[in-house]
Amino acid sequence: MPVSRSERLLALLQVLRRHRRPVSGVILAEQTGVSLRTLYRDIASLQSQGAMIEGEAGVGYVLKPGFMLPPMMFSEEELEALVLGSRWVNRSAEPRLAGAAADALAKIAAVLPEEMREMIESATLLVGPKRANEDKADVALIRKAIRTERILELHYSDEQGRISLRRVWPFALGYFEHIRMVMAWCELRRGFRHFRTDRIIDMTPHDERYPRRRSALMKEWREIEHVPVER
Repeated sequence: MPVSRSERLLALLQVLRRHRRPVSGVILAEQTGVSLRTLYRDIASLQSQGAMIEGEAGVGYVLKPGFMLPPMMFSEEELEALVLGSRWVNRSAEPRLAGAAADALAKIAAVLPEEMREMIESATLLVGPKRANEDKADVALIRKAIRTERILELHYSDEQGRISLRRVWPFALGYFEHIRMVMAWCELRRGFRHFRTDRIIDMTPHDERYPRRRSALMKEWREIEHVPVER
């Protein structure tokens, strides 16, 4: 089935967005499935329409940061992904994040052409019922501590109801089907630990920034095969 010119130009923009450094015309042509001559024409066309593409033949091309694609250029699959993701967050996340997901989708819908708004309203991708385990901790506060790289002090309950005091460096929050999990460096255990949010009895955020960057903790955590869950 032949691809329309508008779809081809959108595909080229999407490919450029994946590359942070200049990429050659040959590679772009291969990734978009067009000839090199067509690729150069398409780049010139996008530049004339305001796309901030820098570079030249023989050097490479890069899309400058900050360039936003018009919302009407979403494909059907992209819209379905947005609706499904928004519905999942609305069902699974804490109230503040759930409301943010609904608000974000409403903002997107507000600037879409009418037929695309109808696609959002009639989307048939559904999510299951709300999870049973409820949080005792303020998950929005945990997300803020992660963003600002601040230490959290937790009163944490194990399976037998025994409570321990932990100072942790939170760097990620996992949303699973039935539980949420804080990924953190635990000062008591001197290592990475996972903490279930439904077992955090009490929590105190500190102004103190933990001594390592969140990105470094995340990188090291990803290299570990198994991290214990504090039971």
